[in-house]
Amino acid sequence: MREGRSAVTGVRMTGIRPAGTWDSALSADEFAAIRSVGFEPVGQVFGAAVYGAGSASGSSCPGTGRSSGDATQARPAIGMPGRGGLGSLGPLAQAMNEARHTAMDRMTAECAMLGGHGVVGVRLSRGSFVLGGLEFSAIGTAVRAPGVTRGPRGPFTCDLSGQDFAKLIMAGWVPVGLVLGISIGLRHDDRMTVRQARWRSGNTEVAGWTELVGRSRRHARGQLETDVRRLGAEGVVIAAMQLRVRERECPVQAGLRDHIAEATLIGTAIARFSPAGQPGAGPALAIMSLDPQRRQAARIRI
Repeated sequence: MREGRSAVTGVRMTGIRPAGTWDSALSADEFAAIRSVGFEPVGQVFGAAVYGAGSASGSSCPGTGRSSGDATQARPAIGMPGRGGLGSLGPLAQAMNEARHTAMDRMTAECAMLGGHGVVGVRLSRGSFVLGGLEFSAIGTAVRAPGVTRGPRGPFTCDLSGQDFAKLIMAGWVPVGLVLGISIGLRHDDRMTVRQARWRSGNTEVAGWTELVGRSRRHARGQLETDVRRLGAEGVVIAAMQLRVRERECPVQAGLRDHIAEATLIGTAIARFSPAGQPGAGPALAIMSLDPQRRQAARIRI
């Protein structure tokens, strides 16, 4: 797999380098912001991975103590015991996490081949693949600081815009890497949940669903914090917090349903490179309005 990845990346880089030009996904404002703190773009980079993610329909139903499908999928890898049999689909979440990291690794490999120090404006996406499974992709713009030697850690990754990246550098902080937290929780509807969810119950909390969402989010946050510690960063700037909820027919009890909550957190781990309270080195970032009426009003005030 690693040899195949290198071959694909090498072919793509061969097509880019002879032209002597670079492309990017940056806007004009982002380009100017990055240049203002001593960086320059070297090219757009991309990574993808297609995984045949297993369906949750073959997993055990935590509310009944019984399972369907293959016996190896019957017991969730991560248990979150609670009323109503709250559980987590650990193997599926692990596969999705690995797929995203694989896509990012391929993207950073392209960055390294271009001589970049890191990737800004990373966008992660997930979609259905036409032949089956899920496609995970990562795309961003590789940047470098001329005259600076790249550290042993390798290229950094961040989902910050060019302007936010410049603000971070000017404040004395540097991005370390993109971090993820993924958790998939599964809950079987019990009598209490069914009764609370009926329309004639009025405006009342469905405690079982609250528990499912809350625990899934907390577990995703724990995974994110683990990723931050792994990179040796001091903190994280959260960019996106997503929650997808779906339901399925219970595989072992006819007429009842299971609810599945997928919580995803994405952010940029950061570390300080200058003393606290001391702004990082670099020129001030000037922003001038392109609106002619505002420019004319500014001249009149002057």
